[in-house]
Amino acid sequence: MRRGRPGALPRGTAERALTSVGTGEDTGLPEDRGAQRDGAAQHGPEGGRREVSRLWHITLSVSGAEAPLKEVRRALEQLAHDHPFLLTSRYANDHAEIRYWEEARDLHDAAAVALRLWGEHRSTARLPPWEIVGLEVIGRETYHQRIAEGYGPPPASPVGVHPF
Repeated sequence: MRRGRPGALPRGTAERALTSVGTGEDTGLPEDRGAQRDGAAQHGPEGGRREVSRLWHITLSVSGAEAPLKEVRRALEQLAHDHPFLLTSRYANDHAEIRYWEEARDLHDAAAVALRLWGEHRSTARLPPWEIVGLEVIGRETYHQRIAEGYGPPPASPVGVHPF
């Protein structure tokens, strides 16, 4: 499934569409998988070169005026329904943290998609009018290295929407 995001492309990306979920074309042969992990270009159909997607762990922090906890929870649950890639959300009456995996060609694309998540779903999920106050985007290998070394974000469990 490919989801193109509406609006103008970020500067310097005119030749490629910003997507958050790959089209399924980036599943190469087993011998190609090492290059895929590095985000290198692959040979596509008819010998053309194409960029492959990588997984990025996103932590998005939002904050603003106090809102009723029940409304914040309901809004985050709706966001999780609308954006099924969310792993976990933690919330209080004046801030929240959303963690999920994003598939993108590079960090710039992953960050751009993450920065638009809250605004794009604000009206449909009836999210509080909070602003983004933090964003962390790390590659899959870095995420797993941090976990193995005992620091970094704890694994997202339990999955779902929970109070701080």
